[in-house]
Amino acid sequence: MIGPRLEPARFWRLSVAGAVSFFALWTIAALSGIASRTFLPAPWEVVARFAQLLVEPFAGHTLQEHLLASLQRFLLGFGLAVLVGIPLGLLMAWFKWVDRIVSPAFEAVRFVAPIAWVPFAALWFGTGIGGPVLIIFMGAFPPVLINTYRGAKQVDRKYIEASQMLGASAWRSMTEVLLPAAVPSIVAGLRISAGLGWQSLVGAELIVAASGVGNMMVKGQAAVSTSTVMCGMVAIGIVGLLIDVALRRVQLVIEKRRGL
Repeated sequence: MIGPRLEPARFWRLSVAGAVSFFALWTIAALSGIASRTFLPAPWEVVARFAQLLVEPFAGHTLQEHLLASLQRFLLGFGLAVLVGIPLGLLMAWFKWVDRIVSPAFEAVRFVAPIAWVPFAALWFGTGIGGPVLIIFMGAFPPVLINTYRGAKQVDRKYIEASQMLGASAWRSMTEVLLPAAVPSIVAGLRISAGLGWQSLVGAELIVAASGVGNMMVKGQAAVSTSTVMCGMVAIGIVGLLIDVALRRVQLVIEKRRGL
């Protein structure tokens, strides 16, 4: 049973308390000597390194340049997943023969972790942009397809039948009835897809990229610069949060307009 939703003020108080506790424990651990400062820098040392990375190149680029390279790969892979996943999900929901052809192959492939595609991507694309884009696509594609398919399948058949009685073609029924009705489910899938795609990107950049935040973290590890690695983790978390917040806003607007 799901408990009552927290009031906004209490939610923010608990969030701030959790953040303060985390940084307090981190500071205590760093200053106590439990681990060498080389491997566990203090919070202010990470902040100082973060500011330094914004103006001084590391691994050939500043932090924002690494982030832009990562975002470019993410948008390409995520965009490709959306362009393929939504139409294919609608077609699978509309035509049984498409569902029967695609489902077996999809079910076999979707359980392969995106990181498992890294050796394949490295062989095919080397350190070019194609490798990370492929890995992001493989991480982002399944949630888009699944949520589109399920959302379309849950549409009341009477609306589709009514459109067909009015003379609508299969194309118009799909684009003007099925797709709009499935939008809430599709957007929910996009949030999951974006998160998995962003995580997949970082894993890909650790191995098959010459730039990007993941590559910066690998170079930081090689240089035994824990603060650089942690700066990469912070940047990844912030950008991932911003992507999710943006998609969550879109989801709330759609749900509000539909009275959900």
